Amino acid sequence: MSVKYTLAERFNPYKPGEPLKIYAQAVSAGETNLKQLGKAISERSTINQADIIGVLYALTQQIAIELDAGRIVRLDDFGSFQLAISSGGAEGRKAFSKALIRRSRIVFRPGPELRNMLKNLEYTRV
Repeated sequence: MSVKYTLAERFNPYKPGEPLKIYAQAVSAGETNLKQLGKAISERSTINQADIIGVLYALTQQIAIELDAGRIVRLDDFGSFQLAISSGGAEGRKAFSKALIRRSRIVFRPGPELRNMLKNLEYTRV
């Protein structure tokens, strides 16, 4: 599999006085939505597209419920999802308040098959 990339000039936000540097930036080849995934999966299985899309929607909703309950969601070989937060620091435990929490995000950790795909990538400059 070949990943197309372009070059982008960027500055280091931690060292704004330094000169700009050139970085590689992946170029998207488009998008695939849930309906398209459902159709592709149904063509490779005995399950119809509507049932697959219904299951994928339900999976998305259930992942949100599980994360909201504070659980890590492990989908075996697919990977895992968990919540992470970013906060400012405090001088001590008593000085910390939840006002220092800046944001939350969902962290996805790919499973073995997706990680192996990354190891076999080739790169093509566009």
